[in-house]
Amino acid sequence: MEKESFEDQEVADYLNEHYVSIKVDREERPDIDNYYMSVCQALTGSGGWPLTVLLAPDQKPFYAGTYFPKHRKMGQIGLMDVLSQIQQKWSANSESILEMSEQIVTEINKKMMEHIPGTVEEELLHRAYRQFEQSFDEEYGGFGDEPKFPSPHNLMFLMNYYKVYGEGKALEMVETTLIRMYQGGIYDHVGFGFSRYATDQRWLIPHFEKMLYDNALLALAYLEAYQLTEKQLYAEVAESIFTYVLRDMTSPEGAFYSAEDADSEGVEGKFYVFSREEIEDALGVEEMHRYCNVYGIEPGGNFEGKSIPNLLKGLPRENAELRGMNPLAQQNLLEEAREKLFAYREQRIHPFKDDKILTAWNGLMIAALAKGAKALQNHGYAEAAEKAADFIWSTLRREDGRLMSRYRDGEMKYAGHLDDYAYLAWGLTELYEATGKVSYLAKALDVKDDLFALFWDEERGGFYFTGKDSEEPLLQGKEFYDGALPAGNSVLAVLLTKWAAMTQDMELLHFAQEHLHAFAGEASYYPAGHALYLTGMSYGLQGGKEIVITGKRKDIKMQEMIAIAQKSYAPDAALLIVYEEESGEIYQLIPTLQDKKAVNGEATVYICHNFSCKAPLTTTEEVREAMRASR
Repeated sequence: MEKESFEDQEVADYLNEHYVSIKVDREERPDIDNYYMSVCQALTGSGGWPLTVLLAPDQKPFYAGTYFPKHRKMGQIGLMDVLSQIQQKWSANSESILEMSEQIVTEINKKMMEHIPGTVEEELLHRAYRQFEQSFDEEYGGFGDEPKFPSPHNLMFLMNYYKVYGEGKALEMVETTLIRMYQGGIYDHVGFGFSRYATDQRWLIPHFEKMLYDNALLALAYLEAYQLTEKQLYAEVAESIFTYVLRDMTSPEGAFYSAEDADSEGVEGKFYVFSREEIEDALGVEEMHRYCNVYGIEPGGNFEGKSIPNLLKGLPRENAELRGMNPLAQQNLLEEAREKLFAYREQRIHPFKDDKILTAWNGLMIAALAKGAKALQNHGYAEAAEKAADFIWSTLRREDGRLMSRYRDGEMKYAGHLDDYAYLAWGLTELYEATGKVSYLAKALDVKDDLFALFWDEERGGFYFTGKDSEEPLLQGKEFYDGALPAGNSVLAVLLTKWAAMTQDMELLHFAQEHLHAFAGEASYYPAGHALYLTGMSYGLQGGKEIVITGKRKDIKMQEMIAIAQKSYAPDAALLIVYEEESGEIYQLIPTLQDKKAVNGEATVYICHNFSCKAPLTTTEEVREAMRASR
């Protein structure tokens, strides 16, 4: 539409004469996007982008759609037809349009506020599992038809389901999907990172746009799979995501940029695809044949005459064994080839980088890096997460402490919405567990207090998407669907139970239960559409879990115990680290920790469940066995 209509002089002249045109960056203003998308879905039965909405002067909508060609085409009404017809109706009888917009707003607001409470019960988890099983692609992984989106929170739900109920098929669906996504072209085998989605069943042909949030959530899923299975491939994929983000998507201040476009030089995917001749230019003849054989670079290409590197023929280790090669030797050769191809590709014109810094998406990447620091015992990831968290905390908060949504070119803008607060709280909580620095836990709990002050619905439970201090009450509502991004309410379904366990706060546990109850009825209509919320429900049903490790910072056994807990698959458990010689700060924050002292001065672990603790553990073997049993 930008090329066909908005850059067209005829369209521009007509718009400028009869309308006020407003272009919204939906990443900066998801509150506006969410509201008017609800309008579009209500009026047309579907939604999508570009989102086109016509509003009365008071911002109330009366017409909506997605893509319009400039003129009528193939039975589809054209933008010029819409604009002229509406303009004529407005000139003839604007009152009827205003009356219609009032009716639409009344219905939409009613719908957005209508979150149906229900019973928090295990059957919802089982129904979601069955829905995933029914839509699962046995051959290529993923769920449903093309286009295929990664939706990592669905995989995180299934891993938790496997842990709780021992359902092997749940883990099989996760592993098949993770491996097939990595093999496909949705994963950048030259420069790392994942594209937004695949347009085909095999994950081969991506929409080449790379989003920060996708890569953060995918890193979380691969890391949890590594913790659960201890399979090295998952760790390697997560590490490669971090390599990409820290190399290409990190600002000088340490925060993370939002996205990279699919196009370069006006052509989608041009930066990422290769011909065999280009591979030969970069590698030479012998290396070219080896690389093309492994990575599916065919003479005719697999995408508009060129090829997207992929591993659909099989993983390199499998290929090496079939050809009688040493897998390690082949891995080294392929890595050398990848580095040469990367250097060759770097000479091309790069896709545009969206360098705005979004609080919400940074929160997700902070959470991912912190989990990487824990699972992989890589302190460098914790340092990168700290740098981003410190930037957000110092730069994207007003003097009164109000969190803001976006930073670019020295300017912070837009009052933070629910996702900003929820995702940042997730990142800060994970960062505390990765570093043991009490300041990050204190900040997470400060964000928790702000969440209740600004967003909590006192009457019906749950959190509004926009703050109570919003100047635009038209946009008030609650988001709950776990789509490409999990809803802030779903993230909080996970965090509230964890925070209640951490703080031993019975009132907070009550709020956690009320929050789950507020959305359970709505989730029952299509449980698989609320995967992260149901993960939080599972944590709540299993009871809040807490792992407290206390001892002296320089005690080697203390550090070993921390490492065992951090590397283990226990996403439902809150991890608390108490260094006795500097314990005053955390005792002040969580006074109940004073009851959990080191036994005989030795590093000690307390594993607690539902506000009740088992006998303390004082050997690494006991801790390792306890964490293994919890998995």
